[in-house]
Amino acid sequence: MQTLNQYLLDKIVQIAQQAGNHLKDFYAKSVEVHIKSDKTPVTEADLFLSQFITEQLKQLTPDVPVLSEENCDIAFEQRQKWDEYWIIDPLDGTQQFINRTDQFAVIIALIQKQEQKNRPVLGVIHAPIIEKTYFAMQHHGCFVQKEGEIQPLHTIKQADHGEHNLHIAIGFVHPEHIEDNLIPPYQATFMEYGSSSLKSGLVAENITDCYIRFGDTGEWDTAASEILLSELGGEIFDLHFNPLSYNERETLINPYFIMVRDKTRDWQTIFQFNKS
Repeated sequence: MQTLNQYLLDKIVQIAQQAGNHLKDFYAKSVEVHIKSDKTPVTEADLFLSQFITEQLKQLTPDVPVLSEENCDIAFEQRQKWDEYWIIDPLDGTQQFINRTDQFAVIIALIQKQEQKNRPVLGVIHAPIIEKTYFAMQHHGCFVQKEGEIQPLHTIKQADHGEHNLHIAIGFVHPEHIEDNLIPPYQATFMEYGSSSLKSGLVAENITDCYIRFGDTGEWDTAASEILLSELGGEIFDLHFNPLSYNERETLINPYFIMVRDKTRDWQTIFQFNKS
C-alpha cells in the first residue's frame, strides 16, 4: 500500500500538469473526433494522454494498477482483488474540449481499501487552459493552485446566498428538472459550467452550494472530487443520500448524484429526489 506523503502528492500534481501541457498542444490544433460505443466522443488527445499518464504512474508506482476511462475493460473478477489502484480521466470534458470552452481537466486519483471499503485518498484535478489545479490528500487538506499561488480551500467562507436560496452547479440538464425536486421554500440559482470535475471545484471553492448530476458519469469522473470534498467536510451522495462506491460493482458507471461541501446540512429537507 502506498504511503501518503507530500512527495507522492507533489509527483501526481507534476504528472497532471505535464499532461496538461500536452493537452494544450492538442488544443492548439484540430484533432480527430470519434464516437465510442456508448455514444460519447473521444479524441486523439484522450488516447495519447491516457497512455502518457499510465506510463508515468507505472514508473512512479510499478505495483499499483491503473484504471483509465480509455482503458477500463478490466473484468470485475480481477479488479475486486485490488487493495489500491490509480483511476484516471485523461480528459474530463471531452465535449468541452471539442467545443473549445476551455473548461476541461485532467483527473488523477488514488483509491485504497480502508475498512473493507474502497476510498479515494489522493486526488488531483488540473485545468490547463484556465490554469487551475485542485489537489487533496487524506488528512492533509484540500488546496487550489491558481495564478502561481496555492490556497487552502478550508479558509474560503461560504457565500451568503440567503437562507433559502441555493446556488447549484449544473451541466446540460434543464434547470426545471432540478427545481422539481426542491422542497419549498427553497429556490435555486443555477450556474452552468464545464466538465464534471470543474463543477466539483465550484463546490470546493464555495462558489456554489452543490452540484447535481442527472446523467451518467464514470467513477473516474468523481474519485478526485470525492477526496477534495471529503477533506472539506463534504460528500458525494446518490439521490437516496447514500455515499458513492468505488470498484464494488461490475459497472463503473455512477448513479446520479449530488455533490455538497457541507455533509452535515440536512439535505433531505431541501431536496426530495425520485418523487414519483
